Amino acid sequence: MFRISQFLREIDQPTPVGPRRNPPGPVVIWNLVRRCNLTCKHCYSISADKDFPGELATDEIFRTMDDLKQARVPVLILSGGEPLLHPDIFAIARRAKTMGFYVGLSSNGTLIDTENIETIAEIGFDYVGVSLDGIADTHDRFRRREGAYAASLAGIRLCQARGIKVGVRYTMTEDNAHDLPALLQLVADEGIAKFYFSHLNYAGRGNKHRADDARHATTRQAMDLLFETALASLRRGEDKEFVTGNNDADGPYLLHWLAGRFPERVEHVAAKLRQWGGNASGVNVANIDNLGNVHPDTMWWHETVGNVRERSFGEIWNDMANPLMASLKAHPRQLGGRCGACRHLAICNGSSRVRAQQVTGDVWGEDPGCYLSNGEIGVAEDGQRAAVTPWHRIAVETAA
Repeated sequence: MFRISQFLREIDQPTPVGPRRNPPGPVVIWNLVRRCNLTCKHCYSISADKDFPGELATDEIFRTMDDLKQARVPVLILSGGEPLLHPDIFAIARRAKTMGFYVGLSSNGTLIDTENIETIAEIGFDYVGVSLDGIADTHDRFRRREGAYAASLAGIRLCQARGIKVGVRYTMTEDNAHDLPALLQLVADEGIAKFYFSHLNYAGRGNKHRADDARHATTRQAMDLLFETALASLRRGEDKEFVTGNNDADGPYLLHWLAGRFPERVEHVAAKLRQWGGNASGVNVANIDNLGNVHPDTMWWHETVGNVRERSFGEIWNDMANPLMASLKAHPRQLGGRCGACRHLAICNGSSRVRAQQVTGDVWGEDPGCYLSNGEIGVAEDGQRAAVTPWHRIAVETAA
């Protein structure tokens, strides 16, 4: 996750640069159930409104939670499918809170209603994330259900009214990019605490629809708008967070954005970005699916590194004999193509290995989702590292 607000705060309130450190354990995104009441266009888990055989029983979930605590996992994001369709979701969430986890609920929002909002509030979820793909008809078209937008917005408002921290998640493609300004205005008007912008990753239905992925120029325009919106929010003194996910090229692009506006802060923010370290799949973020399979993150369902029914999570996660996990944990990673020659590798760490694998067939090849030019990343046309000029000159020369 790329925390836009955190790095933009360094413009007006710079803080000391420290060494890059990984947390004691990864954030775990847990797909408790695959069933969902919607069939969204870019669903990575290819969920449907039916029961899926072989899912972890509640007692297995509880036992795994004990393993996660022992592995020093700090955060559990309860997801699906639609997690509110799990018959024991509230018992699971209560136990997680009692154990001291930071607990998030990742929902489509349509099932948050007047009958369960008091229970949701009483449990004390630290965060509820609701996915919106646009405004009104755009969202309904992506979610393939008329009225989905109205139901999701109602769920958001119920959370807001109970003082629950709620955020909006949005995945941009060419088909819904036009709604980004309106979504950002909705976040402002509704007083929503967090906006999560996700680049399309080629997993599940998202891989089938990768032809709809936002073109690079559209992505740059969207990032410009996000940076401007986040900075304006900070300077108004708002307690609001803007973040992105699934494309760690956002870090280097922020440097180019800063170069044209705050050149005196570029080197400081670059140091902060190196401290962050970019893509953390297989390191600081993990996924457990509904069958108990462990993946490097939620986009890696085609690669399983173990199952919590067979081994403890800690054993699986720290098994450096697994070649995929060992390679993902390397920093910087050993990559080819533009990524391998990029001068920003220590910042973005190669971004999405899933996109690289799906398009090039090489998990360690270049990420086709990188929207920076060869000149911006210091790569010559023959793919070799090129001499690069200072930040501010690059920004002026390549400004669009």
